[in-house]
Amino acid sequence: MSSIKVTGGVRLKGETRIQGSKNAALPVIAASLLNKGVTVLRNCPKILDVYHMINVLEELGCKASWEGNSLVIDTADVKSAKVSESSVRKMRSSILFLGALIGRCHEVSIAYPGGCSIGNRPIDFHLDSIRKMNVSLNEENGIINCQTDKITGTDIFLKFPSVGATQNIILAAVLAEGITRIYNAAREPEVQELCTYLEGAGARLKGKGTSFIEIEGVERLHDVEHTLSPDRIAAGTYMAAVAAAGGDAVLFDVPVHQAEAVIKVLEKTGCKIITGDRHVKISRSKRLLPYDLLKTKPYPGFPTDMQSQLMTVLSIADGKSTIVEEIFDSRFQNAEELRKMGADILLRNEKTAVITGVAKLKGAEVKARDLRAGAAMVIAGLAAEGETTVNDAVIIERGYEDICRDLGNLGANIHYCGDDAG
Repeated sequence: MSSIKVTGGVRLKGETRIQGSKNAALPVIAASLLNKGVTVLRNCPKILDVYHMINVLEELGCKASWEGNSLVIDTADVKSAKVSESSVRKMRSSILFLGALIGRCHEVSIAYPGGCSIGNRPIDFHLDSIRKMNVSLNEENGIINCQTDKITGTDIFLKFPSVGATQNIILAAVLAEGITRIYNAAREPEVQELCTYLEGAGARLKGKGTSFIEIEGVERLHDVEHTLSPDRIAAGTYMAAVAAAGGDAVLFDVPVHQAEAVIKVLEKTGCKIITGDRHVKISRSKRLLPYDLLKTKPYPGFPTDMQSQLMTVLSIADGKSTIVEEIFDSRFQNAEELRKMGADILLRNEKTAVITGVAKLKGAEVKARDLRAGAAMVIAGLAAEGETTVNDAVIIERGYEDICRDLGNLGANIHYCGDDAG
């Protein structure tokens, strides 16, 4: 098992570029099944979650290859509508093959998804919505089996603007008969990106970026080339790294508008941030200020995927901060790891954390509990005195192409090790 070693106390300075978006790549890769042909996906991040999605495509009979940073997918031949249980258990985003295979094959057999252990993330919204589209569904021993003679457009009202459910409905509706309307749809950039990709392939959609999305079914899609947006969470992570370690850095290929909520929070902690069309300059010289109350919200609110990183930042702020996690439960697992480094964090319940900033964190051996918590522990190592070893670092590779490379570009003393604490 891999680990990352960080020697803290180094102020960050330099430039680095942001990779293509993980959260946009995964649904688009699933959506490629809807076209019986070729998709060229440019600026695709070479991360473990993308490789897992590629493995599923290949199990289904599709072909995929890399041309530099472009992923070329050929879905002309789909031999199976069954996604192996071992593949699905590796990552939660594999549930997006539910909508894609229903749309392509009118049937699917898929297990409940796995992935990061950040609490319950039920797929009831996905299943209830698919049922309403003339799809029969039964569950047996953790396997979901769906079948239909034709997918029928309908009106779907989501109780919560679930990103995954919104995407699965869109995937199922693109080749359906009639019109599907989604009320209280998720507005996240990754939903917008899926719509943009599908429009490029010939789908008919209205309302992307709003809480009401309308999909008019078409008979077929066609080949398409699509360039993925930069990763807003990777950009936020590296901004948080500069905030925690101090210094002065420039990040290129930043989706600035998508990162506004994170930028505003970091500015209130005392960071100076200058934005351009595609870059961010961030500096922090004085001790960080606390943030009275930070709540995670659906987009355009503060993203849950940045909550762990901000917990690290606030752990060394000059005062008391409170974080309320309103999207997922059990997403404070990194609090225990931060305490090993001297952080003062009180969990009132699984949704609320009170952080009293300490003057310094101290290097320690810690663990990446999930993807974003792992990145947060790397950030803690940058801000700490001495050496920090982050074990189970392979989890971080699910979402970051090369976090050591990117932070190394900013002068961080950081490197991978082959074995835990090795």
